[in-house]
Amino acid sequence: MTYLINLAIILITAKICGHLATRFALPEALGQILGGIAIGPLLNIVTSSSDIEILSNLGVIFLLFLAGLDTNPEELRRIGKSSFVVALSGVIVPLFSGYFLGLLYGYPKITALFLGGVLTATSVGLTTSILIEMNKLHTKEGTTILAAAVIDDVLGIIVLAILIAIKRSGHISLKELSLLGGEIALYFTLSWFIGSSLVKRIIALSEKIALPETITSVAIAITLILAYFAEEIGIAAITGAYLAGLLLNKTPQAHRIGNKVNAIAYALFVPVFLVSIGINTKLETLSQTGLFTLMYSLVAILTKMVGCGGGALLTRFKLMEALKVGIGMIPRMEVGLIIANMALAERIFDDSTFTTTVGMTMITTLITPPLLKWAFSKD
Repeated sequence: MTYLINLAIILITAKICGHLATRFALPEALGQILGGIAIGPLLNIVTSSSDIEILSNLGVIFLLFLAGLDTNPEELRRIGKSSFVVALSGVIVPLFSGYFLGLLYGYPKITALFLGGVLTATSVGLTTSILIEMNKLHTKEGTTILAAAVIDDVLGIIVLAILIAIKRSGHISLKELSLLGGEIALYFTLSWFIGSSLVKRIIALSEKIALPETITSVAIAITLILAYFAEEIGIAAITGAYLAGLLLNKTPQAHRIGNKVNAIAYALFVPVFLVSIGINTKLETLSQTGLFTLMYSLVAILTKMVGCGGGALLTRFKLMEALKVGIGMIPRMEVGLIIANMALAERIFDDSTFTTTVGMTMITTLITPPLLKWAFSKD
């Protein structure tokens, strides 16, 4: 029964450390990861176990489901050209830069690809809080950052689905990539056109069952079923979870489902996922990978500034405006850590490589606030 006390310690650590992080204007998630490092490798109070691992994996599923539920497909279509160009260039430049850096350091191709994949998705929560604090959220740059971050996450999830499929097929040829892209597109297309009306009908029927939280249970069941089928056809389960969120977003009950699942996810599963990242971090490996971690973090910072900033320049932003957009897109957190976690689970990353990605997320998170404040002080 040790897992029960371990789980209690993890949940208390998550909430205390998350709260302390927000007091220093840092993301709650960063505090929870640091809390995991404290109770894991530093103090050795809690170690990972299969029970904790299952809850952690469900945390990833819930995170992606909620991301899909918050993504409005119609809104994505309305987002301007500049935001799309910023997001696309902010995915391509980090992906290939991380890949080539990995190859340069002698990593296998598939590991190098995942190192690039971790760098693709921006965590805009920190940037948003800073822009609100400076009353700059509704500026041209602030609006572009927010819109680009939405597309960024979607592209990051697609990149992950492709990378997982590449790993499982064992090929990286152009022919295989085209086939994989076709499979993912077919999965999304069929699920979307068949699932849209079917999911609405199922949720409507579940309303007629007079038992507590039936709609929430059915929504979670739909998520797990789509995650299962995504896994079965060779792409990541979280792709199915994200798609479930998109489908349920189209139902009249979406807001109610979101509130209920959000409460469940952030009460248990998401904190376990984030604290587990800290617990699984092997600090002793930093002595071997310290230089690579610094290089990887530098690439993470520069590629968002160059990629997203360059995309902004291409869409007629001024140089200083483009720099602000690039800096605002630097932080990595949730989706990047999900990609790293999947790579660890698939045995693509070893402990030292995983620790490198955790170190990178911390560095990019800590460096963004002063850089962003400096950039906007130039107005």
